[in-house]
Parts: sequence; structure tokens; C-alpha cells
Amino acid sequence: MNPRRILYHLALLIAIAAPVQSQELPRAEADALGMSSARLDRLSAVLGEYVEEGRLPGTVVMVLRRGHVVYADATGHRDIDAGDPMETDAIFRIASQTKALVSVGIMILQEEGKLHISDPVSDYLPAFARTTVAVPRDGGAGYDVVEAARPITLRDLLTHTAGIGYGSGPGGDRWAEAGITGWYFAHRDEPIRATVDRMPALPFQAQPGEAFVYGYNTDILGAVIEAVSGRSLDAFLRERILDPLEMRDTHFYLPPAKRDRLATVYSLRGGMSLERAPDGPGMQTQGQYVDGPRTSHSGGAGLLSTARDYARFLQMLLNGGELNGTRILSPATVSLMTENHSGDLYGAPGMGFGLGFAVRLDVGAAGEPGSEGDFRWGGAYHSTYWVDPEEELVVVYLTQVIPAQGLDDHRRLRALVYAAITE
Repeated sequence: MNPRRILYHLALLIAIAAPVQSQELPRAEADALGMSSARLDRLSAVLGEYVEEGRLPGTVVMVLRRGHVVYADATGHRDIDAGDPMETDAIFRIASQTKALVSVGIMILQEEGKLHISDPVSDYLPAFARTTVAVPRDGGAGYDVVEAARPITLRDLLTHTAGIGYGSGPGGDRWAEAGITGWYFAHRDEPIRATVDRMPALPFQAQPGEAFVYGYNTDILGAVIEAVSGRSLDAFLRERILDPLEMRDTHFYLPPAKRDRLATVYSLRGGMSLERAPDGPGMQTQGQYVDGPRTSHSGGAGLLSTARDYARFLQMLLNGGELNGTRILSPATVSLMTENHSGDLYGAPGMGFGLGFAVRLDVGAAGEPGSEGDFRWGGAYHSTYWVDPEEELVVVYLTQVIPAQGLDDHRRLRALVYAAITE
């Protein structure tokens, strides 16, 4: 037998023998799974330096190899002013990491024959039957509004090629007048469907299929899920993804009993010292995830979660749609999601965009460690994740910094993780 496979089976025996609760991902020694535990420990040292320099408040990192947790550590503080240390079970605002779960929700409905990603959005949200585009005039003197060249499809939304931004750019004045700008929804005292149904009356930023425009696409998909399933997005995700995967600490709005586990948001401007973000609603505040109206379920940026929970979700994807005997998607659907669907529209060197994730196409062109076919995304509060099927690797990195100007920790994290792989 291949020595690598021998070590793999030995690691499985170690995990089976360990007193691990059934709902937890198994843990194993990194060295038994082709990773250096000593090199992984560099993560703690390096991130600790960021904390000591006042550039990061605190972090949680979880690394999985071949389905086993080989590294999980918390650094710094959950709340600096209170002196509360960061713990590995801290709860974070994961913002755009929500998009991956909602994208999976759409694919669940496709597998059940209830929709197809080539369908027009208007089949499920009639307000999208007619949409328009703001076209800047020559010389920058205003813009004209023209009809969309074709209907927007669900696939356009999944790939962020529908031309729908976050209420900025050409036509942004009309979005501001309508009170729909930015990704933050926790303060809204209206259901997500009501907000989404007002969007088609506003001009979008580009023609469908002609540009990668990051914006409300996944919020719209959340409204589609509600229309098709007859359930709120919160209920659908809980019934079809969160509960089956035992993601027990993932919520749109935090239960009051868990509020002391929510990490505090900080701001870093110009690479200088951290400042605690103010209380109140808004993208660069502590937000209303505990005391807000608890009405708007943002499919694009609304969830709170932990490293444990999100790692379970990503491991399900790495496993081809299944975790611990619970199947969420078929392997074929996961494969479809992690292919490049956007041609060269995404624009990042060596990268494309699939159905909910950025996907690596060329390691050399990307200029950082990884493998062809690895997929990733992150959140506005400076969190990130990636899955590398070739290396059987899952990485979750959570912190709460917005803006995070001058931080280069994501690049260092990736380099340190791949430097720990020994086979």
C-alpha cells in the first residue's frame, strides 16, 4: 500500500479511538495526515504578532486535512476593552460567506426539480420581468437608462454577472433615494422579499452576462428560495443545511443567550491602530444582529457563524455534498458549482468564478500557493475560507475588522498553511 494511504488509515484509527462527540469533526495529529504540526504552530506565532502590534483584535483559525481537524486555535481578544480572550467557539459576522450557503440552497432546489439555474428570475419573482441598465454618457455627464438586452437568469445571479451592484455606480442616486445601498440588512424592518421586489424599478449597472458586478445577486437568490420553497430563508436554510449538518451556532440573528460569544468589530485605517467600531446599524458598526428587528434575512451577507460550523459546511462540499452520512448535494452538483462559469469576466489573475465561489484556474498566474480547482471566498469583516480538493484541505479564518486597510494577513495565512504540507 502507498505509504501516504497507510498514514491516512492510521490517522483514521487514531480518530476513531479518540473521545470525540458524534457531532464533531474528527481530530487527528497533523503529522499523521501529511502536515507538520510544528509548521502549523507558526500560524499562532505570526497571528500573535499581528495582535501584539495592534493590527488584529483576535482570530480563530481551523485547518482540516482529509476530513480531520489538524489545527484549531484562537489568538488575541474577542473584546479588547473588556479583556475577554478570543475562544475557538466565538461567533462572528460572516457577511458574504453567507452567499455560499444560499448558493447551495438554490442547487438543492434544482436537484429536486423545482427550478433550473438557466430559468429567468422572473419565473419566480415577477417584478424582474422588466429590468433596465444605467449607461454613463460620454464625458461623464450623467447617465441614460436603457432596457436590459435579455432577461436575468438564476445563473447570472450565482455568477455575479447579472449586472446588479450594491447600489453604487451609474444610477446610484436612484438606489440611494430608494434606501437600498450597501450589503448590510440587519436594521431593515421588512422581509427580504419586499426589499428585493423594489430593486427591478432601479437601473442596474451592466447588461446581463457582460460584466462581473458584485452586489445584491445572492440576496435576490434568497428571495427566490423563499418563493419556491414557501418557507422563509431562515427556515429553509435551517431545515435543509444547518440542522442536517449540525451547524448549531449559525444564525441570522443571535439568540440572546449567545450574545457574550459574539466577537466585537474593530476598524483599522491606514494600517494604524485598531478602533472599536461604534454601536448601531450600518456596515462599519457593531450592527443589530442581537437587538435589531430580526426581520430581514439577507442571503448575501446576513449570517453569523463559528469556525466549527463553517468548517462542517465546507467539508461537506469537499466530500462531494455529504458529511457523516448526511447528503446535501450530489457530487455532480458540487462539481458543477466549482467550475468556472464566468469566462474571463471575473478578472482576477488565474481565477474564475463558479456558482457561488471564486475558482482557481492557474496557480502560476494567481501567484500564490494553492491548486487548480481550489475554491474560496470571504466576508466584509475580513474573514476568509478556501477548499483545496487536490490537497483534501479546508481552511477557515475568522476575525472582525472593517475596514482592514493595510492588512496582509490573508496572504501570510495561505503561505503558512501550504508550507505545513509535507506530502
